[in-house]
Amino acid sequence: MTKRIRRSAAIGVAGLLATATACTGQLSSPPGFAGRHLPAERGVNGAGAEKAGSARTFTLLASGGILPHSSVLDRAAADAGGSGYDFRPMLKGAAPVVSGADLAICHMETVYGQDGGPYTGYPSFKSPPEVATALRATGFDSCSTASGHTLDDGAQGIGRTLDALDRAGIAHAGSARSAEEASRPALLRAGKGKNAAKVAHLAYTYGTNGAPLPAGQPWAVGLIDKGQIVADARAARKAGADVVVVSLYWGTEWQDTPDDAQLGLGRELTASRTGGRPDIDLILGTRAHVPQAYEKVNGTWVVYGMGNQVAGAMINHEGVRDPRAGESSMGRFTFGPPAEPGQRWAVRKAEFIPQWFDPGAGRVVRPDLDASAPAGAAGGRLREIRDRIRGVVLSRGAAQDGLVVGK
Repeated sequence: MTKRIRRSAAIGVAGLLATATACTGQLSSPPGFAGRHLPAERGVNGAGAEKAGSARTFTLLASGGILPHSSVLDRAAADAGGSGYDFRPMLKGAAPVVSGADLAICHMETVYGQDGGPYTGYPSFKSPPEVATALRATGFDSCSTASGHTLDDGAQGIGRTLDALDRAGIAHAGSARSAEEASRPALLRAGKGKNAAKVAHLAYTYGTNGAPLPAGQPWAVGLIDKGQIVADARAARKAGADVVVVSLYWGTEWQDTPDDAQLGLGRELTASRTGGRPDIDLILGTRAHVPQAYEKVNGTWVVYGMGNQVAGAMINHEGVRDPRAGESSMGRFTFGPPAEPGQRWAVRKAEFIPQWFDPGAGRVVRPDLDASAPAGAAGGRLREIRDRIRGVVLSRGAAQDGLVVGK
């Protein structure tokens, strides 16, 4: 199906290409290209519209932060029936959309604790490794792991998290167990065969909530630096990536609108080109804990913030419980192959899908689907959530550039 692999730094291209050639995408293989393999006759996206052997379109879906607060841990323990933790039921509502994409990317905001615990929520998270099992069951192929909480349990927390994702068959980008691992991008295949699209996933964070990088391990977490991001994207492209996707943990918490730093960095990264071709094809943002806008910048889609896909009740900067913490969007982008070799894979369709994590039930809900529920307080609440997410996502004119609500 999919997997394994890493983030990039400025690296030896020959080594990357050798690694990519040696790997066939099996979980036990050394790092290289990996990805979901669908039957060739269906096409990567199931459309079957293009002739056999040609490059085909593919869909890439991305979702917001997985942030297991103590209440989320309690829900998962109850769902497991008293034996460990089961996060699959709470993500079940997202599974049809996630598993329906050719590639699906999550944001794993916290690190994992030891098998058997202890596990903790805010402010210093240690989540059960069973989260990774649930993410794979939901259909995720890769997760960004660079966040303000990446160093909540030091280097050992990073190691446990990446080990668990590896066991689950999920690629990861944004943190690393070694310098060598940090020097490789997460490289995924969308489809199978020589004509499958190759997608690089890179990830970075604004910082680590004040936690210092482990001694002698400056590569442990990918930190936002424009020059480094561009260098990494170019190295991934030289390694054979058709599409380069960058996850950024950035922005101002609890702010619906992207801040000046997001807007500025977004313009700079999307303006970067090599030989007239953009170095980065998609930017996916998290951190604000609330949905933020989508915008096409310099011809490239930027999702400033997707919000939290899973999170418990949260207190905002004004000291009050903020219901927006459970609101998010999933972005789905359909990429099509270039008309000529060396040109970019273009987004042919851009969609967003409203999502709500019901903190009482501990379940992901699609308010756009459930908004047709019978009139009443519950139905009205879902419609309110749906409309608020839609208003924020479209607040920077994305509808004019073709962004639509997905099904």
